[in-house]
Amino acid sequence: MRSLVSTEWLNENLDNVRIFDASWHLPVANRDAFREFEEAHIKNSIFFDIDKNSNQNSSLPHMLAEKEDWEKILSRLGINNSDHVIIYDNSDVISSCRIWYNFLYFGHDANLISILDGGLKKWLDEKRSIHKKIENFKYSKYNATENSSLVLNKSQIDSNIKDKIFELVDARSRERFLGKQPEFRKELRSGNIEGSKNLPFTELINKSDKTFKKKNELTDIFVNHKVDINKNLAFTCGSGITACVLGLANSIISGKKPLIYDGSWSEYGLK
Repeated sequence: MRSLVSTEWLNENLDNVRIFDASWHLPVANRDAFREFEEAHIKNSIFFDIDKNSNQNSSLPHMLAEKEDWEKILSRLGINNSDHVIIYDNSDVISSCRIWYNFLYFGHDANLISILDGGLKKWLDEKRSIHKKIENFKYSKYNATENSSLVLNKSQIDSNIKDKIFELVDARSRERFLGKQPEFRKELRSGNIEGSKNLPFTELINKSDKTFKKKNELTDIFVNHKVDINKNLAFTCGSGITACVLGLANSIISGKKPLIYDGSWSEYGLK
């Protein structure tokens, strides 16, 4: 898998790839991702709305879309199965990783879906060109194939507490994991899933430029948090966004595609 591409690489390949801005912000951030996109985005990029392009029939936030809906979404955006898609964000929660995971779940070639390492922040810090023009692309006919082995539901999480088939790792902050900080959604109790480990996703990212840390550093971080990288790992978080940051880090370490509890604490933590 070619999970990450550099700003230098993207700058040289702007016209050879399809680009998504997948910025998404927590409600408490009081930021409008689409408005920010309108003001400044990378050439040829289109905005990918994580909430609108999720399962609209679920009461849980940004759950995986139905296969037919995903095909319609990507066809409407003019994406072909042969396209190399680059995803970036300008978000504190590295939301691009969630769309990277969605593409893998729906069968896009793993070598043709990548995240811009460092996102828009690094791009802007390097004073690379930005645009306001919003491109329109011709409709395509995208075909998806679901890989159900990459997603977990609540019953599988409950069964694993007893069977221990996989090790579950939670990407939330330590305070939220320990129940010392209230959840962002009022309908959720505080705490964590029995038997899960905690590895805050922020520890995997370099603060200076928001790039992912190197493979050996990521490995050490997993080990230091008592996560056994030789086991089958699955990832959870608040609502399925930052779990995918851990999933990408694990893919850098192991080469494996991520296994995500889609409902995460938004489902498991309901009062």
